[in-house]
Amino acid sequence: MTETDSSTPTTPSERSLWHNRTFVRFLSGQLVTNAGDSLYTVAILWVIQTEANSTVLTGIANAMLLSPWLLQLFAGPLVDRWRTKRLLVGAQLLQGLVVLIIPIAALFNSRSIELLFCVIPVLALLTTVCEPVVDSMLPRIVRKEQLSAGNSALATVTLGLDMAFEAAGGLFIALVGTTTLFVVDSLSFAVASALFAGMVIPSAGSSTADEGISGYVEGLRDGVSILRGTLFVEMIGCTAVFNFATGVALAVLPAFAASKYGPAVYGLLLGALGIGRMVGSLAGSWFTGVGFGRLLSSTNLVAACLWVGSVFAGTPELAVTLFGLAWIPAGLTGVLVATMNQSVFPTRLLGRISATKGAATGATLPLGSLLGGIIGATLGPELTMALAGCGYGFSGCYYALRTPLRRLPSVDGMTATTFGLEEAFENE
Repeated sequence: MTETDSSTPTTPSERSLWHNRTFVRFLSGQLVTNAGDSLYTVAILWVIQTEANSTVLTGIANAMLLSPWLLQLFAGPLVDRWRTKRLLVGAQLLQGLVVLIIPIAALFNSRSIELLFCVIPVLALLTTVCEPVVDSMLPRIVRKEQLSAGNSALATVTLGLDMAFEAAGGLFIALVGTTTLFVVDSLSFAVASALFAGMVIPSAGSSTADEGISGYVEGLRDGVSILRGTLFVEMIGCTAVFNFATGVALAVLPAFAASKYGPAVYGLLLGALGIGRMVGSLAGSWFTGVGFGRLLSSTNLVAACLWVGSVFAGTPELAVTLFGLAWIPAGLTGVLVATMNQSVFPTRLLGRISATKGAATGATLPLGSLLGGIIGATLGPELTMALAGCGYGFSGCYYALRTPLRRLPSVDGMTATTFGLEEAFENE
């Protein structure tokens, strides 16, 4: 089914990116919905921990909330087939209604841990459907030369501000309680829905929404088959290793901070992580003309040194500073990879490609979180944190030693030919 959100699709503005009303609405909607996701995540985990007093249940709930990283593979073909605006608007409205169930249940003294564990999968499923939308839609609403700036802005509001929103959620709970937070959170999704509804989205080209289950399975297979045998497989592997290490680090970070400096530094380390990633996201558009392979090999090796240095720093101030600096390359890489996807892959395939890559790289994040506690208990939080920093080192060394990866050109110079994919796309 082709995109028909507007009878007269508009061409992206020839002026500044910020004069593009559809992009501004999309960015604003992403900001609001990302805040909503962070708020309900903090509130749900807080309620489960305080009412059940079980770190096991909290860990299970957190893994379920991270499940969109695993499940987005199955959402990719749907994003390529369904009307994007209807998908976004509908998902926001449903999330708002589902979140509203929790304060309504509390009003009638019916809120329970069981209810929360019923709500979490629904919220995760709705988030999963929206995850691949960003990569697939951006090339349709901005010009090619604006992609890196657009990705930088989107990465800032969808990744860089996560920790700020979570900190705000904790403060909100302290001031007004979880019930009021859930009500406000529900309203935030209504705001996001209204912002998305005002967008004008040009068609992505041919679509196959009416092919049924066979067409869906074919689209699912396409996302895997296109990437198979290309350098993307090795790039995905490097990112998967880093995400596993990140999951391990997040699991032991509270124990690491408490054992060395006290609980207050835990919040500072999380804040430094968010700020570092946000700085990298903001700077991403400045590096689209730099050789991608050499940039990743050098920045990841430097980041590994900064991370390990933060573990063995002598003061909390130095530890927080080095840890924050270590996360700048992660934000930088996120912007560059998103721009690369949009430069290399046809818009009609971006949903399934982005979902396939996201699922393959993100699956190790919840796995690392689940195993991080066990590893930390065996090796101790300090050594575990240092080893987690080597996730950066692995990626940096792999790019440095693997000649085809090291010689990858700048994102601005990448096309399907760079990865030998031109014939695959001609056959699509």
